[in-house]
Amino acid sequence: MKKNIMLGENVFWVGKVDDRDVPFHRLTLTKGTTYNSYLLMTEKPTVIDTVDISFGREFVENLETMIELEKIKYIVINHTEPDHSGALGSLASKAKNAVIVCSRLAVDELKEMYKLHNREFLVVGDGDSLDIGGKTLKFIETPYLHTEETMITYCVEDKILFTCDIFSTHVANYEYFNDMAKEDIKNDYIGYYTLIMHPHRRYVQNMIEKIKGLDIKIIAPSHGFILREDVKSYIDIYDTMSKNTEVDKKALILYSTMTGRTKKIAMLIAEMFEKQNIVSKVLDINKTPKEDVIKAIREAHAIFFGTSTKYADMIGNMEDLLKSLPTINLEDKLGATFGSYGWSGEGIEVVQDYLKQSNIKVLNTSDIVKSTGMTDIELPIRIRFSPGESELKKIESAIMYTTDLLLSTI
Repeated sequence: MKKNIMLGENVFWVGKVDDRDVPFHRLTLTKGTTYNSYLLMTEKPTVIDTVDISFGREFVENLETMIELEKIKYIVINHTEPDHSGALGSLASKAKNAVIVCSRLAVDELKEMYKLHNREFLVVGDGDSLDIGGKTLKFIETPYLHTEETMITYCVEDKILFTCDIFSTHVANYEYFNDMAKEDIKNDYIGYYTLIMHPHRRYVQNMIEKIKGLDIKIIAPSHGFILREDVKSYIDIYDTMSKNTEVDKKALILYSTMTGRTKKIAMLIAEMFEKQNIVSKVLDINKTPKEDVIKAIREAHAIFFGTSTKYADMIGNMEDLLKSLPTINLEDKLGATFGSYGWSGEGIEVVQDYLKQSNIKVLNTSDIVKSTGMTDIELPIRIRFSPGESELKKIESAIMYTTDLLLSTI
C-alpha cells in the first residue's frame, strides 16, 4: 500500500491494487482492479470500506503503520460484498473499540459473515448524519446498486462522495486519480456500468435523484480511479445510460384458468405493465382461436404464460399451444410463467419446461440471481390461491425487472 495518497484534508486512500488477472462474477478482469478503502484521520478516526478478503491481513498490517487500530472509532461498510467488506473481520479484531456503521439490512449479513455478533453496530439510513470529530458524514441508501443493503457516504466538509461499487472502474492503476490516468478511462468506466449497474438502472435513476442536490467535488468509489476532474460528466453518463428510451414494447399475457384466480393474476400483470408504459394484451387461450394467439405472440416482446394446476398438470389448451412454440422464432422475446394453485402448482413448472424447449429467453430466478445478485425476484410467479399484499409485491418486482429488460438500450 502506497502511503499518503490524499483526497482531502486528513482523508487518505488505504486500499490495495490488484494487478493480477482477477476472477470476478464469472469473468476475468484482464486489467486487474483496485480495492479502495479510505481513512479519515479525524478526532474520531473512521475507515470507509475495506478490501477484498484475500488481502485482509495485508490491509490491517498496512493500516497499523498509519494509525493505532484501537483508536479507530468507526468502520463504515457501504456494501457487504466480500471484495469491499472482506477485511472487516481482520480489522475488527484489532480495532476493538470501533463501531460498525451500515444500513439496517447489512447488519445481520456482516454479523454472520465475520462472526461479529457481539460487536456494536450503528444503523443509518437516508439523510442520517454522523459527526466524526471535525467532519460530518451523511448517508444515502442506494438499494440494488448493486445489492439491496447498499448505501453511499458523503463527507460534507470535503465534498467527497464515497460510492463503493457505483461510479467504479475495474482497472489496476497506480495513478489513483482520473486526472492522472495515462489514457482515457471512459471506456472502462462504461464497461463497468454495463456489467454491474445497467441491470439495476431503475435504481440508478433513484440514486441520481438523491445525489443531485449535493455539491460533489470528488467521487471516491471502491474500484479503480478516484474521480476528481470533470466529475459531473461521469454522473451524466450514468444518468443518460440508465434512462429508458424505448416506449414501443408490447407484453402479451396468455392464461388458462379453472376458478378465475389465474385470470386475476393475468389482469394484475397487464395492469402493472401498463403502469410502466408497456402496451399489454391479455388473452384466454381457451376462448381465442389458436391462429390469433400465434399472431399475438409474433407481435409481442414479452410473453407471460399462465395456468392453473389440475392433477399435477396444466389445463385447457395450454399444452397444445406450447407444443407449437419451437416452430416460431422467439429468440428476441422474453418468456415467463405464472399461475395460481391450491396444492403444489406443478402445472406452472411444466409450462416452464416447455418454454425451455423453444428459443425464447426464459426468465427464471436462478439466472436473475447469477446475473444481478437480486434475490427478491421470483420467476415463475407462483401464487397459492388468490394474491394478497405480499404476492402483489412479488408480481410487481417481476414486472419491474421484465420492464427493465424490455427497455434496455444496451
